[in-house]
Amino acid sequence: MKENYAKIALWQTAFLGDAVLTLPFIKALSSSFPGAEVHLFVRKGVEPLFQAQRELAGVHAFDKRGAQKGMKAAFEFGSALGRQGFDLWISAHTSMRSAVVGMASGISRRIGYDSPWYNRFVYTDTVCRKFDELDEVERLMALGDPLGISGPAPVAGLDLPESAVEDARNFFSSLDGRPVLGVHPGSTWETKKWPEHNFSRIIERAVDGGYTVILFGGPAEVELAERVARQSGRQDAVINLAGSLDLPQLAAYIRMLDLYLTNDSGPMHIAWVQDVPVLAMFGPTVRQFGFFPRGENSTVLEAPGELKCRPCGLHGGRSCPEKHHRCMTDITVDMVWNEILSKTGSRGL
Repeated sequence: MKENYAKIALWQTAFLGDAVLTLPFIKALSSSFPGAEVHLFVRKGVEPLFQAQRELAGVHAFDKRGAQKGMKAAFEFGSALGRQGFDLWISAHTSMRSAVVGMASGISRRIGYDSPWYNRFVYTDTVCRKFDELDEVERLMALGDPLGISGPAPVAGLDLPESAVEDARNFFSSLDGRPVLGVHPGSTWETKKWPEHNFSRIIERAVDGGYTVILFGGPAEVELAERVARQSGRQDAVINLAGSLDLPQLAAYIRMLDLYLTNDSGPMHIAWVQDVPVLAMFGPTVRQFGFFPRGENSTVLEAPGELKCRPCGLHGGRSCPEKHHRCMTDITVDMVWNEILSKTGSRGL
């Protein structure tokens, strides 16, 4: 007999994209335990994206770079959680800090991955992550095995506040009806970035080819977006929204695009989970890691040929260890442009 739960906590305090990838598992949890409250815990700053999600009773921030930094703060945070009535704890994050929070909570049933080694002393149930065998969505679904949750990952969407949806709808209704290309030249990791002058050349071709181009980026990417627009020579025709949208607005605007051109980044996941056509360039990372954009509308573009240094790490890095960055520079402007034309089925007007 399946055990019933009243209040479930799902913990994923890694990056934005990692939190988005939990959405299919959240849907599976909600369907399997319809009488339970499901609460999501994410890193501070990410929580607004999920606050309208229909399956969630609450979204909570963990300030691991601020007020909750350090193991003592993590222990205190977990202890406080343990007094909030949760009867099931599921951790999708494998850090020591996450383990400390889970242990300190004292919640009667705690599920996590069986590695690192210390997890086996933290969780009442552990599952093998099978990193080399499964994609991330399926690795997350495996956390449901001890609960009797099985089968393929459900198709999940992203619910957004009506105010953000209406704002995006009004903005796009003011455009002239040309195909809209969204461009995100940034990434948290420097080596994941396609050269900015290449983005500029794509923007030049797109504007000249009859596309409306919108530049996206976070607050830390405003200067990057400005440089890319300026170097294109078409800055007067580019709509630069970098740094001007909050996360729900960003998601709502991305939802309206004909195509989203991006590096391997968090917003890439916001696009595919809304079934927006995505063209993503992967360099230091590879789709075999399992964090690629999913669905028939998603395309991962990689450098042709084999590079022995690739992949160079799970997240990329601040600089190319081999000093050539060929994993990104070998992806040419022509390759990207041809994919854009193929995916939009249009050469503009």
